[in-house]
Amino acid sequence: MHLLAHCPAVDWLTPLWWAWRRQPLLHCINWCALHFPVQSACPSQCKCPAEPVRCPPGVSAVPDGCGCCKVCARQLNEDCGPQQPCDHHKGLECNFGADHRSNRGISKLEGRTCEYNSRIYQNGENFQPNCKHQCTCIDGAVGCVPLCPTEFPLVSASCPHPRLVKVPGQCCEKFICDKEPKKPYKGMHNSGVGRSLQKKCILQTTDWSQCSRSCGMGVSTRITNDNTQCKLVKETRLCNIRPCYQAYWHSWNVC
Repeated sequence: MHLLAHCPAVDWLTPLWWAWRRQPLLHCINWCALHFPVQSACPSQCKCPAEPVRCPPGVSAVPDGCGCCKVCARQLNEDCGPQQPCDHHKGLECNFGADHRSNRGISKLEGRTCEYNSRIYQNGENFQPNCKHQCTCIDGAVGCVPLCPTEFPLVSASCPHPRLVKVPGQCCEKFICDKEPKKPYKGMHNSGVGRSLQKKCILQTTDWSQCSRSCGMGVSTRITNDNTQCKLVKETRLCNIRPCYQAYWHSWNVC
């Protein structure tokens, strides 16, 4: 856009019009400096902390507005700005409202809300339904990631029989190594109830569905009966095929 397009209209019959005619560029620069303040420029050389940034579960580490250092992305309804970018993996954008000159905004996302355990969550909102899972509402679908270990360690000579045990005062169970296998419970062994249930249950598990989003954070689902009740249930998980395009912030050019 032409530089003078931002200049205010003046009456050509007034002395102010003649002043604009004689030195239009100078007057426009002064007017722009008053109405369009210049934002701070990015540093010529990046200086980042020696320790890598550590973000809470479910929060992405993204480049800052200058593309220098990794920072924890701002989440839904949190303050944001050029140096505090929103979590673009979840489609969040910094909303500056009607004041386009402001460098402070609120992280927002348009989309459908989610209902989980009779509670409504906003699109892009993180929540913990329990101490073992971290969940995110993504356009009407809920995806969760486990906060506790779910995979058994590999059997080795030093740990021939790994198993999970409950730790008093802690939510997650902990792996320990037994030298000998745990003996089955005598009552269940004699009754044969557990063994009978396992024999009758035919394991059925579908493949994970395609990710609900082509870029950024999405949700994938599957159906399985791999549980103690041998009951078909729907499982969800978060997926991220590739990061979405993110534009970096740069300082405004001088008007």
